[in-house]
Amino acid sequence: MKHIHAMPFGAAVLDEGGVRFQFWSPGFERVDLVRNGAAPIAMHAEPGGWHRLDVADGRAGDRYRFRLPDGQLVPDPASRRNPDDVHEASEVVAPGAFDWRDTGWTGRPWSEAVIYELHIGTFTPEGSFAAAQQRLPELVALGITVVELMPVADFPGQRGWGYDGVLLFAPDAAYGPPEALKAFVDAAHALGLMVLLDVVYNHFGPEGNYLHAGSPAFFNAAHQTPWGAAINYDGELARTVRDFFVHNALYWVEEFRFDGLRMDAVHAIRDDSTPDIVQEICAALREGPGRVRQIHVVLENDANGAHYLERDADGQPLGATAQWNDDLHHAAHVLVTGDTDGYYADYADDAVSQFGRALAQGFVYQGQPSPFRDGEARGEPSTHLPLGAFVSFLQTHDQVGNRAFGDRIASLADPGLLQAAYACLLLSPHVPMLFMGEEYAASTPFLYFCDFGPELAAAVSNGRRAEFGKFAAFADEAARARIPDPNAASTFVASRLRWDERLSTPHREFMAHIHALLGIRRRALVPRLEGQRSGGRFWRDGEALRVEWPIGGADGQPGGARLQLVAHFGHDPIAGVAAPDGDTLYAYGAEPESDSNDTLRLAPGGVCITLAENHFA
Repeated sequence: MKHIHAMPFGAAVLDEGGVRFQFWSPGFERVDLVRNGAAPIAMHAEPGGWHRLDVADGRAGDRYRFRLPDGQLVPDPASRRNPDDVHEASEVVAPGAFDWRDTGWTGRPWSEAVIYELHIGTFTPEGSFAAAQQRLPELVALGITVVELMPVADFPGQRGWGYDGVLLFAPDAAYGPPEALKAFVDAAHALGLMVLLDVVYNHFGPEGNYLHAGSPAFFNAAHQTPWGAAINYDGELARTVRDFFVHNALYWVEEFRFDGLRMDAVHAIRDDSTPDIVQEICAALREGPGRVRQIHVVLENDANGAHYLERDADGQPLGATAQWNDDLHHAAHVLVTGDTDGYYADYADDAVSQFGRALAQGFVYQGQPSPFRDGEARGEPSTHLPLGAFVSFLQTHDQVGNRAFGDRIASLADPGLLQAAYACLLLSPHVPMLFMGEEYAASTPFLYFCDFGPELAAAVSNGRRAEFGKFAAFADEAARARIPDPNAASTFVASRLRWDERLSTPHREFMAHIHALLGIRRRALVPRLEGQRSGGRFWRDGEALRVEWPIGGADGQPGGARLQLVAHFGHDPIAGVAAPDGDTLYAYGAEPESDSNDTLRLAPGGVCITLAENHFA
């Protein structure tokens, strides 16, 4: 089976032979093609700023660049491959050369989603698509159903998180050729795994972005961002720019068979259009490949924009499928670590209730003023949304990597409270997500690393240390000097997982607990989550937290059962807590006080979760 996404950008191998080269550069009367180091050939200037040229003897493997009127040579912004990194020539790729085996794959319902976020470069010692593919069976055995790749679009250098990508159609060559990424997705589908790709549509990286030189209409100076002029989604000539990103989304889903996208920081996109680019991309995926496959779009949106997550009368997404729920993470982090610095200050007031609100309703901030943001209102009401609209977690690449030393939560939290938080997360109706290594409490950090050129590298290193200088722990220069240099290869190497840890204490026992929780989720909850249509309720019962959710009945219909949770995040045991009714799914540190089982004694970190087959009251 062949899968090719046709588009007006880039280089396309023609059915009749040869290659068509296409470059959008409005305002330039002449653009030349330089192929395989030969003399430049003038491309044909066409209306709308397009420059095109059909080369009869062109073929896959050709290296090419475009020469601008000032003589500058630039790679193809829609390059499918740049084998020598972002500053060098692009390579013609024949996507039809890969034979797909997943002919019957149409995806999986979102109600089955358990996500595992990973970074290709540090997931294995080899740091390649091929090496990551070999580890997929272990994720399936754990209970994972979705692999979410951090961005793989070509970024400068040999190592990076991926959020500074500049060639958005080209998998980074440091990880392997495009065929290796396709083989990764194909193998995942054979194992029953969905695969999502993290994409960045709010900015281009600061190094290797030649669009300012070759296609300046890609940017709109009327909107300024931390990265300079915003991507031009709503100014003059914006239609072609929007098409570039819509095609990018379709390209990854159609040509690489991804099951959906995670869209980074959509709150940082500047677009006053209706529909905006996020809505347009969601519609293109839903009305295109989504007609025959289950395609899912997950947003990162610090603005808590619930309007992107609305459902139709049948409970199907009208826009995005879900959003990363930073609110739940922040509340849980305060609860299990006591940390209230920075944005955690917004969750310091009664962290138990904040965590309960996130579990029951999705967002904590649904329009309330944020103290961290100087009283600015944040968020939109979310209680009417199904809790599958929220991807929730206790750590991500951001929440680990944005710490000075890449500390994981297992090294920061009270162990008993952390165990309770995992039970609350993994046995809730939210879509849970684990960050690579989290399943066994990996001891390796996940640090911020990059590989910029010398001038930018120094600026990034100095800027990162200056940013941490705002915290008391890094007030003196000596403390800041201990922060790992993002550009040092050693920082990258230190972030690689050590897979042998899974086999030793205490990592083996930690993973056994996560595996057991995911097993309960799969057996008891997943069959009922299609019928979960709205938020639940929470309250404080003395020192205990109680949450109730309406979920589907045994037949999956809405409102058929009640999932209940009681948890204690204090530091001393409590007694006399009313036991939730129904069948017990999970209990730890929760002992009946009498033969009647009416009340419980809860140890610190005690949790009891039950399922009752009756309608939610």
